Order: sequence, then structure tokens, then C-alpha cells
Amino acid sequence: PPAGTAAHGGGRLSGGMEELSGAQLIAEALRAQNVEYMFGVVGIPITEVAVAAQAAGIKYIGMRNEQAACYAASAIGYLTGRPLIVIGGSSDRNQETMGAFQEFPQVEAARLYNKLSVRPSSLEVIPAVIEKAVRTSIYGRPGSCYIDIPGDFVNLQVNKSSVKYVECCPPPPISTAEHSAVSEAASIIAHAKQPLLIIGKGASYSRAENNIRKFVDLSGLPFLPTPMAKGVVPDNHPNCVAAARSMALLHADVIILLGARLNWILHFGLPPRFRQDVKVIQIDICAEEMGNNVRPAAMLLGDINAITKQLLEEFSKRPLKYPSNSEWWKRLREKMLNNEERSKDLALQKSLPMNYYTVFHHIRELIPKDCILVSEGANTMDIGRTMLPNYHPRQRLDAGTFGTMGVGLGFAIAAALVAKDRTPEKRVICIEGDSAFGFSGMEVETICRYNLPILIIVVNNNGIYTGLDAGSWKEMLQYGDPVTSVPPVSLLPNARYEEIMSAFGGKGYFVNTPEELQNAVKASLADKRAPSLINVMIDPQSERKKQEFPWLTRSNL
Repeated sequence: PPAGTAAHGGGRLSGGMEELSGAQLIAEALRAQNVEYMFGVVGIPITEVAVAAQAAGIKYIGMRNEQAACYAASAIGYLTGRPLIVIGGSSDRNQETMGAFQEFPQVEAARLYNKLSVRPSSLEVIPAVIEKAVRTSIYGRPGSCYIDIPGDFVNLQVNKSSVKYVECCPPPPISTAEHSAVSEAASIIAHAKQPLLIIGKGASYSRAENNIRKFVDLSGLPFLPTPMAKGVVPDNHPNCVAAARSMALLHADVIILLGARLNWILHFGLPPRFRQDVKVIQIDICAEEMGNNVRPAAMLLGDINAITKQLLEEFSKRPLKYPSNSEWWKRLREKMLNNEERSKDLALQKSLPMNYYTVFHHIRELIPKDCILVSEGANTMDIGRTMLPNYHPRQRLDAGTFGTMGVGLGFAIAAALVAKDRTPEKRVICIEGDSAFGFSGMEVETICRYNLPILIIVVNNNGIYTGLDAGSWKEMLQYGDPVTSVPPVSLLPNARYEEIMSAFGGKGYFVNTPEELQNAVKASLADKRAPSLINVMIDPQSERKKQEFPWLTRSNL
């Protein structure tokens, strides 16, 4: 799923030998590697590549912003298993060092952020370079690759017979863990008093859901999904302890990391959020990831799906069923019930303006269980993770590890395209904070242009984290110039984001009450052809419910 590309008509040389342009070679090589989608913003010298891509049968989606194009392409990679290939146009070869238009050391700059950063030396090697980029992106730990195309390559012609054509790369080889490591992990799990299974994004990417569900059922272990692993095992599974996340992390004596990393999302695996003596069983496809922040008690290197199957085989030899009546399960269930009751109390509040929990409660009651959820924002995304369950894998897309704002609409466009081609009845629902929406709001035009029936819900609190109501805003302006008097977290009160959707032919709704929200969601879901945007006004001071961390004191922060 590369960003931006195109194509060009070919001709014939004297003697009947076919000639191709560089643009055609790029497009045909991408198609040969089973690339289906391309996102970009065309311009010199890349326009011809986009045209060529369409001629080769690749779906080209013209975006309004290159960042959004890259976000969309990366989401396609996650959803289809064909990771991001970025193709960039650069200055002509004969103008290098002369101060050419937008001359920049792109290959060197991109090398920091990609598994492969390369510039073809000639037109003849373009198919081989593209095959290597695709292969590199999907083998081992998946990651993006960059291909730099000199401007003069795009329209340059080459004899087809001189081109080095390459077949589609094989699927990634599947590696399994050493048997001794699997046996050691099983022994540690068997002796755990308070075990916890953490399911990560890597498990979702490896399509390991069937084996992982079997493992959860067989072992009886409590499990916690990371954000984009929600749905690998359904959130309503009785072993899901997401509602007691903090307590589960703090008190677990053995943690099995199934394609999850001990990064900031999991508090690095360190005290005060984890036990000092916690034993970690790390299962990952990337050897370099092993031992980051916490030294593992057992390391299982390889494909998540294959290793889960190995664990299933190991437990069939030594039956293990963690008792559901253990003290650990009792404590987890009590905490889950307590937290769920607190969220329920907030969700059922009748006061206006609404709070986050009330909004998500009504959304949850109405949206399809098999919809693809896209979310970004601060409180909007965090609270949405707890309030909106996922029942199927790879059907939640959010800001993820980098916490990048602006990904939402690009992700939603990618999800809608995949759904349109593979599961046409599946709805895509994108839930954003008002600040997050501002990063890529013009992609609403892209959504309308391609007639993608995405439902966007903007949870609008007039600010970043918190905002001001209209009265407070007006009063604040009396103190002087807004650049010195208005709080940096504030945005314009009661902004009419729904009118952006209406401007391009979609449906827009402005909502203040639960009844208006219900009606707008029902109307949007009933229309399976047109995109919609519901602008939901909430209390500008609404926040997450206060988290209880009694073990945190000034001395151990």
C-alpha cells in the first residue's frame, strides 16, 4: 500500500520491441507484488506514476494531505498484511548538487525511519528494487520502506526486454520458538499464583486469534489486550480483565507478553506499576525486542501464531487450567465490578451538557458489534477504549504506540476501502476529539469524493483536554488579545464541524442531548451510502474518571 503513484502509456520501438516508461515500470512492479491500493497527493514528478497505477489496476486514492495519505497506507498494511511502501519523487539526476527544485537528501533522511531506503540505479532494476522493498517490509518485524525515484526516471523509456522482472515475493517464512524455551515458559505459567496474559498488536497482525482464543479457554488465564489488540479475543470474554487493568498489571507475578512490548503503554514493565519481582515470558518476532526494560524469565522468538500453537501442544501434554475460583480471580472480578459500576454511574447521568461516558454509552448501544472502530484524541480515545468493546480482531484502529494525532480520517478511509472490497456490509465508525479532528479534517472531502459511508463522531469539548463554554470564552476575551488571555488548551466554543461534511455533500448533525445523539446515530447508520458527521457537544470540563493508585506516593513517583 504505497503512498502516491501513477502510470503512463507505452509505445513500441522499431522492430516491434515494446518500450515502457519509468512510471509504467513502477506501477506494474507494484501490481506484481500484489499491491492493491495507493494513496497520495500528486505533483511533479509523481503524477504520471498515479495515472500508471490506475492503468495497472491499482486503486489510487487522492488525499488532501500527504501525512493523511501515509496514515491511510499504513492502516491498509495492518489490515491486509502488505505494509507501507513510500515512493517519493526527487530531483533529476543531472541536477544534483545544483540546487534543483526541492533538492534534498531524501534517501539518507528516510533511512532513519525505514527498514530499507533505496534509489534505483536504472529503470531496468526498478521491479527488483520494488520486490526487495515489499519483501523487506513484510519479513521479520513488519515496517515501512522508502523508494526514491529521480524525476527524469518517470517519463524515460526503456526496452521491455532489458528489464529485470521479478515474481511476487513469497509469504514471510514462519519461525517457531526453541522447544526448551516453550517448555520453560509452560513450567513458569504452571507455577504462577497470579498470572496475566497480555495480548499485543503483534498477535493481531500475525492473525493468531484462533489459536489465542483456544489458549485462553484451555489455560483459564486472565488476559489484558493492548489497544489495537482488542478483539483478538472478544472484549466480552469472561477472562478479559481490561476493567481492572491497573490492578492486574500491579499484582501479576507472571506476565506472558504475546506480541506486546514493555513500552510506555505498559509503563515499561517497571515499578510502581508492576511488581519488582514479576516474571516476564516474552513472545515476539523481533530478537532485538527481547529484554527491553525487563529481563525475561523465558524468551520465545518467532511467529506469534506458531508459538501459540506450540504452547497449546505443550499444555496438551501437561493439562493446565488456572482455577477460576482462585483468590486472584476473586480480587480481579471485584475490581472489575467496582470500576464498571463507576463508569455506569457516569454514563447514566442526566445532566447537560453530556459527559464523555454518557456519549459513549449511547453510541455503544446503537453501533453494530462488527463495525470497525477508528479513534483518536486524548480523553476521547482513552475513554473510548474502555467504553466501546471490540469483538473481532483488527477492527480497532487508533493512535497506537506513537500517540500520533491526525491519523483518524486516514485510518477510516483505509478501513472503508478494505471493507468495501471484502465485507461491504461492515460499517466504519470514526470517533474523534475536536482537536484531533482538526489535524486532518479536510479529508472529509476525500471521503465524500470517493463516496465512503464512514460515520464520523466528533466529541466536542471546545478544547484540547478541556475547553471553555461560550460564556466563559466571551468573558475571557474581555481581558485582552486572545493570544495572551485565552488558555492554550482552548478552541473556539461550539464550532460547527458538521458543516464541513455538509459542504461536500455528506450529512451533518449538531447534537446537544442524548435523544439528539440517538436520532443522529440511527439516521447515519440507516444510510449505507452517504458519509455522516455528528458533532456532539459535551461539558468542556468533562474528563476521565479519577484513577485510583493507592500505591503511588511522592516517594515512589
